[in-house]
Amino acid sequence: MSQTFRKILGFLKILRPINCLMMGFAVILGELITLKGNLLLLPSFLGFVTAFTLTGSSMSLNDYFDRWVDAVNEPTRPIPSGLIKAWEALLYAFILAFVGLFSAVILGLNLQSLGFAAPIVAGLSFLLSVYYNAKGKTYGFLGNLMVSGCVAVPFIYGAFMVGFVPPPILLIFASMAFLSNTGREIIKGIADVEGDKIRNIQTLAIKLNLKKAAYVAMVFYMLAVGFIVLPPILGMVSFWYLPFIAVASSGFLVTAYLTIKNVSPENAKKMKKWSLVWMFFGLLAFMFGSLT
Repeated sequence: MSQTFRKILGFLKILRPINCLMMGFAVILGELITLKGNLLLLPSFLGFVTAFTLTGSSMSLNDYFDRWVDAVNEPTRPIPSGLIKAWEALLYAFILAFVGLFSAVILGLNLQSLGFAAPIVAGLSFLLSVYYNAKGKTYGFLGNLMVSGCVAVPFIYGAFMVGFVPPPILLIFASMAFLSNTGREIIKGIADVEGDKIRNIQTLAIKLNLKKAAYVAMVFYMLAVGFIVLPPILGMVSFWYLPFIAVASSGFLVTAYLTIKNVSPENAKKMKKWSLVWMFFGLLAFMFGSLT
């Protein structure tokens, strides 16, 4: 493998492309729901670029600040494995942030009504992610809530970027994303427990213990599942919401159960990956339930 190819691979891996795509998709979904199935070409493009690049920037910053922790928890990641240097990851993060924030500003200048809120929301979300990576992560559970806030924002951003206040259905979806991601972040703390001790990150897995942290994660997954019944009861979604959300909710509950049953970091790493799958099914439920 040539050095150039290794470098490109490193920059691609540090993005966490799946995470970036899901955040971009959440923005488009927020727009689709707000406009009742319609899309505006320029806002869609700029909104997706903003979500994708700011998420990628946050991921790159995460690896920069966590490079000593990753040497223990995730030695195959781009920085500890030597695919890219720490300063390259930091520069990459700033370039991605510039692209994302510039896209948000251009979007805000091209919209009327509440369009001005788009760059403000994007900027505040990015600042929160920077603070989390630099300092907030060490707070443990509070840091988990910061990450979940950033995960919930794209749905709301999708409404603001086309000049509207987010409708109630979007706020419910954002709440479900917030709760389920908090469960995932707690499980991630179980997976990363050994490396987190190096940076003195006060996760629930460290402050309580692995088993108690797993139970707290289960509580957040159950709260997210509890929100699932609201859209059908309130008549906000169609029948097609049900099959996808059934898979997502079942997946979250099974993930919680399997984490409690086996609280080893190795198993938690598997469970946090499966949680992303269930979150994707949740996105599909939001889309098909709202647009059909």
